[in-house]
Amino acid sequence: MERHDLLYRLYDEFDTEQLREYQQFVDVFPPVDSRVALEHWQNATEELDERKDEIRTAFATGETFAEIAARATRGEAFTALDLHTKYDRAVNVLVLDVDETLRSAGETDNEIPRDTLHLLTEFHEAGVPIVICTGQTLENVKGFMIQGLGSEIVHSGDLSIVYEAGTGVFTPGHGADTKQLLYEDLDDRMRSVFDGVRSRVLPEAPGELRRGCHLQGNEFNVTLKPNFETGSTRAREMIDDALVYLIDLLGDVVASELGVGAADDAASSEDVADGAGSASEQDSLTPASAWARSFYGHADPEIRGVLERAGEFPDAASDELPDAVAETFDRIDVAYYEADAAEIGSLELNKVVGVEAALDVLGVEDPFALVMGDSKSDRRVMEWVDEHDAGIAAAPDHASQETLEHVLERDELVFDRGRSVEMLRTAHALNQLDSVR
Repeated sequence: MERHDLLYRLYDEFDTEQLREYQQFVDVFPPVDSRVALEHWQNATEELDERKDEIRTAFATGETFAEIAARATRGEAFTALDLHTKYDRAVNVLVLDVDETLRSAGETDNEIPRDTLHLLTEFHEAGVPIVICTGQTLENVKGFMIQGLGSEIVHSGDLSIVYEAGTGVFTPGHGADTKQLLYEDLDDRMRSVFDGVRSRVLPEAPGELRRGCHLQGNEFNVTLKPNFETGSTRAREMIDDALVYLIDLLGDVVASELGVGAADDAASSEDVADGAGSASEQDSLTPASAWARSFYGHADPEIRGVLERAGEFPDAASDELPDAVAETFDRIDVAYYEADAAEIGSLELNKVVGVEAALDVLGVEDPFALVMGDSKSDRRVMEWVDEHDAGIAAAPDHASQETLEHVLERDELVFDRGRSVEMLRTAHALNQLDSVR
């Protein structure tokens, strides 16, 4: 009988919904010092085993179908079957963003849900390496992964953390390769630009911005975060202001490094930035700041939108931008995360570079990854696996427009906010089906 028919039989003849409820209860039951509660858990475990036994005896590969039914909904199981029919491969590594992917401030109190964490442990026990790929600092992500998955898994040698969107890779248990500082491979000028921005970003910030934002403790990237609840109106206003300020500062630092574009290099900033903001702001806007606003505004519609809403998008012609400045800007990424962060990073150090380094340390030579994320930096990893036939991509329904478009054009693997477990269950079912040939 074909796998398609077997799945139909599984979900038509057995109460899989009740089975999944027992499985979830057993999986995520919290450790409590209560005899009554433990007896309840034991009873649920016995009922779960009995229901699984019914499936085990009804199918030639009953253990596999019992595992599928205990975790995946009908829709997730058939999606898994479609994926396996298309790719004929099991997922052999997970590449997972954290914020607004594994966890969501809007739906999960900004914690990774327990059912998600449990399924990650199931993948780990099955020998599937996990790459956590995030813009956060190493200490932050290492801390909550130990809290969520436990120190044994984090230090098992099968988990890697790509942090600060690819500036470093941390893979415990691999000797000299445990921590790789990828930013150390950049040239002196690029490192000097980032050092210059970091040293000036808070001391030179306007008072309101200095009070309303803080500098994330990155090793390399420069990230401004709001001192307000992520997603709130005040956070949005503060990050919009921070983005404009960070772009201006970057322009001035680059110009200083290259010896061009100083404030006195032109009679008036209006020569470069016609109509950029108020008259007082135009008077203070250096040519270098105007170049930066124009360059990054034309490169990213979201950034341009922020500049235009503030009335601060200059009409600088691209041919007014010195080649050396343009070449430097081309190597630097300015990222805007609405009501969350404004950041600069190196385009030579992105999540793709970090993931490649992580896979190398983990020994994944022929990856078929499940990539999950919501942002532009995650989309780059999705595009990389697509170009190399190295995996599938999934995103939450509130992901950036370009990320959603990429996912929808491929396999339409979109999940609800805060429900990353849905995609993990699909991947788990895919791997189970791979064993049924």
